[in-house]
Amino acid sequence: MSPSPTPTTPRPPLRVALAGIGVVGGGVVRLLEANRELIARRAGRPIEIVALSARDRHKDRGVDLSAYRWEDDMGALVAADDIDVVVEMVGGADGPALTLARQALGAGKALVTANKAMIAHHGIDLARLAEEKDTPLKYEAAVAGGIPVIKAIREGASANEIARVYGILNGTCNYILTLMEREGASFADALAAAQAEGYAEADPTFDVDGVDAAHKLSILAALCFGTRLDIGAVAATGIRDLIAADIREAEALGHRVRLIGMAERDPAKGGALYQHVQPCLVPADHPLAYVPGALNAVVAEGNFVGRLFFEGAGAGAGPTASAIVADIIDIARDEYGPAFAMPVSALDEAPVADPGARVGKHYVRLIVEDRIGVLAEIATAMRDAGVSIESFIQRGDEAGGGVLIALVTHEGPARAIHAALAALAASDHVVGEPMHMPILAL
Repeated sequence: MSPSPTPTTPRPPLRVALAGIGVVGGGVVRLLEANRELIARRAGRPIEIVALSARDRHKDRGVDLSAYRWEDDMGALVAADDIDVVVEMVGGADGPALTLARQALGAGKALVTANKAMIAHHGIDLARLAEEKDTPLKYEAAVAGGIPVIKAIREGASANEIARVYGILNGTCNYILTLMEREGASFADALAAAQAEGYAEADPTFDVDGVDAAHKLSILAALCFGTRLDIGAVAATGIRDLIAADIREAEALGHRVRLIGMAERDPAKGGALYQHVQPCLVPADHPLAYVPGALNAVVAEGNFVGRLFFEGAGAGAGPTASAIVADIIDIARDEYGPAFAMPVSALDEAPVADPGARVGKHYVRLIVEDRIGVLAEIATAMRDAGVSIESFIQRGDEAGGGVLIALVTHEGPARAIHAALAALAASDHVVGEPMHMPILAL
């Protein structure tokens, strides 16, 4: 007869403090309350909110916070003896959020954050501090919202050498591009619709100029390639200069326009790391072409696991809260390791790849005056820069009476395209800024 199992002593609750009670903070409270029993069973112990801190105690957040202690000073969350985990949802790369993160880790308290800007700019220093104090630093919600891509790459694909990682990392831009694609809307009209639906901020700069996606890409690159974060090495181009005709021409070529963040190491160049966020033409039969609205998607290519594809909600109270609470559950289970999949001392300093050396096909669009000699001027600029033209389309420009020129290049280095467009931008016959996008071979 087998001996009876020895009863285990119930583990004490994991005590959590929330700093920053906005839309996401309210979502965390609702999630922990709604799924309390299920979460306790999965975590192996109860998870309890002990204290809260935010700028305005009296703001209506749509959730009852009266059961929790309020601290006007976020620093009190760190000093309190009855708090094990600090969840930072304040936002901003520096300032109060960074101060709180450093204080929490320095005091040996676990830190969970959704702050991609802070991780992108200061993640290595925070990871080093977490290692020194042997305490968790978790940030699943910082990249792609509710998609568990950080955990999948750091743990599920940890045995693989990742060849490249890329994807749609900003839901606002994807929503705008979807409207332009489905309704033929201009960028301005699609942006206004995104703002009206709450998908874009009143000041959308970080989203539409690619900054938000750049933060996320730098984090993914560090995880995938074992390199130190280098947000300054991420080149970012947004979607402001796209027009409805670009979307139509891409469709005619069998592609769709997506804002793509891509990171890839080049073994032939000493492991130089390429990191770029830019609008691209994606083949219409690739899964990324089917990602609609405000969704995010990430693709990681491993040498043994093959292509991994993750898709889901990249923002919002529910998905982001889900990622934050998943990190808290890991901490409750004592399941954590180095923040970037290996100790900070093992991360290498990857040389920065020259984006101008990347070879591929490009889509180029210009609006020009309807004058004799303009086509010859374009051909000359392309020839002098060493750009070979594969196909050429000329259409009337409905918007301003000019002529739309759209062309596809043969494969060649990106710097040649830049040189040709720089020459054409100085022409009196070119209206506005030329547009170019890589045509991805995925």
